[in-house]
Amino acid sequence: MRPAARLAIFAAVLLAIVLTLVGCAPGDATESPGYVSGDGTVTVMDDGPVVELAGTDFAGEPVDIADYRGQVVLVNVWYASCPPCRAEAPDLAELDAREDVQLIGVNGRDDAPTVDAFDRTFGIEYPSIDDTDGAATATLQGLVAMNAVPTTLVVDPAGNLHARVIGTADPSTLKSLIEEAAGGAAEAAAEGAA
Repeated sequence: MRPAARLAIFAAVLLAIVLTLVGCAPGDATESPGYVSGDGTVTVMDDGPVVELAGTDFAGEPVDIADYRGQVVLVNVWYASCPPCRAEAPDLAELDAREDVQLIGVNGRDDAPTVDAFDRTFGIEYPSIDDTDGAATATLQGLVAMNAVPTTLVVDPAGNLHARVIGTADPSTLKSLIEEAAGGAAEAAAEGAA
């Protein structure tokens, strides 16, 4: 077979492979393989269970949600290459800057250098539990269905689960849920004192 004919066959095969891969590729970043995308559905819990979550962060430091009683805590399950996780990261960093809110991440896919790079890129200062063993996710799954990444849980100041957001959490929705969680805990404390 002539070199020109071989080259033409090679080019045709290569073109067929490229066209096949392009045809199978997701339409946009939120359809990328590796996670189930949520649609931002919010579920508010009445008398939600107490959330007990502890582990170590990627620097080996202990993280325990109980240390933040008295604040609303947002628990965000994420990983670095998840497009919706990247999209919501600046909003979560902004919420974490509030005095009455604490964020805790849960990441079971990434290594420490990847998490550090993500934190630097998005100005993240809150801890993320290294969940490579799946223990934190199993604990959360025992409380509420964890159907997608990202998932954000809103925990009231008393430590009770107030709400779950599956998928990208809209910042205005999160702010409303934070206010509800903070107000609900204040009302419960007032009723207990009466």
